[in-house]
Amino acid sequence: MAEPKKILIEHSIFLAVVTLCGFLIENTYYLQILTFIGINTILALGLNMLMGYAGQVSLGHAAFYGIGAYTTAILSTTFGLSPWIALLCAVGLALLIAFVVGLPTLKLSGYYLGMGTLGFGMIVNIIFREWSSLTGGSSGFVGIPMLQIGSIFFEAGRSYFFLVWAAVFIAVVLCRRILSSRMGRALRSIHDGESASMAVGVNTHFLKLQIFMFSAALGAVAGFLYAHFVMFISPESFGFMVSVKMVTMVVIGGMASVWGAILGASLLTLLPEVLHSFQEYEMIIFGLILMLVMIFMPQGLTRGLLDIYEHSYKKAGVKKF
Repeated sequence: MAEPKKILIEHSIFLAVVTLCGFLIENTYYLQILTFIGINTILALGLNMLMGYAGQVSLGHAAFYGIGAYTTAILSTTFGLSPWIALLCAVGLALLIAFVVGLPTLKLSGYYLGMGTLGFGMIVNIIFREWSSLTGGSSGFVGIPMLQIGSIFFEAGRSYFFLVWAAVFIAVVLCRRILSSRMGRALRSIHDGESASMAVGVNTHFLKLQIFMFSAALGAVAGFLYAHFVMFISPESFGFMVSVKMVTMVVIGGMASVWGAILGASLLTLLPEVLHSFQEYEMIIFGLILMLVMIFMPQGLTRGLLDIYEHSYKKAGVKKF
């Protein structure tokens, strides 16, 4: 099947599934869970582009998530700006900070890059916590307004579900457009071997910076959607463990897989709801799942499940003939 036709079919199926879920599910609680899955999917998509395709580890990506949330909260609540203008400001600020941070940091590699991004994330979280006159400090930021277009209010439920998943669809299309372009091929070459990419003329540092900024922009969009969904934010929502959870989503779902980001985000959003009574063991359970996936499905659940399906199909074919 030709690649453009295959992509069109996949996108059509995705839209059909989302539309059916939105109209058939009546329970507000389930719609809220699916909305959180959508927000986490945007985060995972951005980080997957950086880790899965460019091969760059980031342990502080929750900082951009928080920058998006706090920027829109401050501008729309404290200064009375339209949330949609605040969205543009949030994305612009995330891009600027990603450029300033990424310019020196992305010259590092491996553990050093991970530690550099970890330090950045911790600094941003300290700012959220200590600049209490602007951010509300540890007590959090309250009174964030509801999103509105004309007479349409996006309340928690069906309307916000469709808003978030429309953003997810746009993010998926953007990611796949990038990956099918010359830039996408260059990203894969960096992942496979940065030295070899440089040898054939790829400006690896500039390309890594571009994808880092793109990933930061998606994180800011997710933060914007989160802030106006829950209408309350605090530094705990954007700490180190959130960055770890984002990395786990990417790894479990399958690095270098756009649909794997959705699978990973779904699994790690649903698990805390299922294991609510074991909340104190949440990180142990996440760690165990990550360990098992890395041992038995090192390429992630998406690739692992496809391999199982293909193996079963071939085995059935052998028996048939």
